[in-house]
Amino acid sequence: MVLGSLTGSDFTLRNPLISEDTKATLDSITALGGEVRAGQGEVMIRCEQLRPAVGVIDARNSGTTIRIITGIASLLPSATTLTGDASLVRRPMGPLVDALTQLGAKCTYIGHPGHPPLRITGPISGQRTHIPGGVSSQFISSLLIACSQKKGETSIEIDGEVTSKPYVDITLEILRDFGGEALATTEGFTVPGEQSLKQDSYVVPGDFSSAAFPLSAAAITGGDVTVRNLARGSPQGDKAIVDHLRAFGAKAIVTEGSVRVIGGHLKGVNVNVQSTPDLFPILAVVGAVADGTTVLHGGGNLRAKESDRIATTTALLEAMGARVHPRPDGCEIIGGGKLHGATVATQGDHRILMAAAVAALVSSSETRIEDEASYGVSYPGFLRDMHQLGCRMEVKK
Repeated sequence: MVLGSLTGSDFTLRNPLISEDTKATLDSITALGGEVRAGQGEVMIRCEQLRPAVGVIDARNSGTTIRIITGIASLLPSATTLTGDASLVRRPMGPLVDALTQLGAKCTYIGHPGHPPLRITGPISGQRTHIPGGVSSQFISSLLIACSQKKGETSIEIDGEVTSKPYVDITLEILRDFGGEALATTEGFTVPGEQSLKQDSYVVPGDFSSAAFPLSAAAITGGDVTVRNLARGSPQGDKAIVDHLRAFGAKAIVTEGSVRVIGGHLKGVNVNVQSTPDLFPILAVVGAVADGTTVLHGGGNLRAKESDRIATTTALLEAMGARVHPRPDGCEIIGGGKLHGATVATQGDHRILMAAAVAALVSSSETRIEDEASYGVSYPGFLRDMHQLGCRMEVKK
C-alpha cells in the first residue's frame, strides 16, 4: 500500500487484506494526499505527490502503520502528528525517531518520551544513520522505504542482530518488485536516494502468520486442514510454522500453492522464535497439548507487542490448566496435561484471542474469551474460517 502510493500513478492492490491494521494504513495514505478506492477484491491507490497531513494520523492498533508512516512523514517539510490506541502508545518508537533525527528530522513527543503520540518534521537529508536491530524489524523497513525517496544516498548501520529479520527480507523483495533497491553491506544497508518506484499492480500472497492458527488447530485436534494460496517460495518467516508442526509430530504436506496439516501424536520441541515472534502464542498452545517439554526462546521483543505476549500467553495457558514457566525471552511448557475451559483476558491482543480459541478446541469445558473483536486487526475472516472447519463459537456482545 505504501509503496504503491509512492509510484505517483494509478496503482491497484489485488487480493488485499482489509483489516483494522490495513484500514489504518489506507487512512494514513489518504491523510498524506492519496486517493483510495476499494473495489471487489482490490484497492486502487493514487498519490501524485505527498502533501502535509490533514489532521492527526491515527494508526489505531497498528505498529507497522505508525512506524512506516513515520518514515514517510519525515520526507515532508511540514509537521505530521501521529498517534494510536491505548496499546499502541505503549509501544516503542524511540529507536526509529532517533535514526530519523540523525538524518535531519525534528521530533517532539507529545506524551511519554520514546512513545506515541509524536510530531515529526522533515525533510530528512543526512547521509548516515544507525539503529539497533533487536527492537523491531519495522524500524528498519521504515528506514529502507523512506531513504529510497530522500535526496542523496543513505548508509544505514544496524547495531546487533536483527529481530524478525524475515520481515526485512519481505520489505526488500517488494521494494525490488517496484524497481527499487537497497544494497546489503557488512554494517547494514546502503540505499540510493530519489528512487523512481514503478508498478501498476501487485497481488498479495496468503499470510502464513494467519494460516498458523487453523493449521495448528488441525495439529492439536487430530484434524485435517488445508490452507490454499500459501506460496512455498515466500520470504515470510512465519512459513516456519510448517517445520515447527512437523517437529511436534504433525504431518504437513506442502505444494506450490497450499499447506495441508494432519494431526498426530505430538511431542515437545525446542524453538527459537527470534525471527518469528508472531508464532509464539500459537506454538505455546501446541506445546501445552504435546507430550513432554516445549521450550520457546529468543523472543525478548515479545514483551513490547500489542500486549506483553509472554505474560498474556502464560496467563491464558495457566488459566486452562497448563504448566507454564515464563522466561525473559519466552517460556517453558510441561505439556501433555488436559486443558480445561477458562475465562481468558486477551489484553486486546488479536493473536492471544486466536490462540485461546484454538486451545479451547481441546479443553474439557467451555472457554470464555473476554474479547469479541480484536481478531479483526489481522484476520477478519477468523471466525468464519473456524466455523467452516467445525468449531463452535458464539459471539456475545
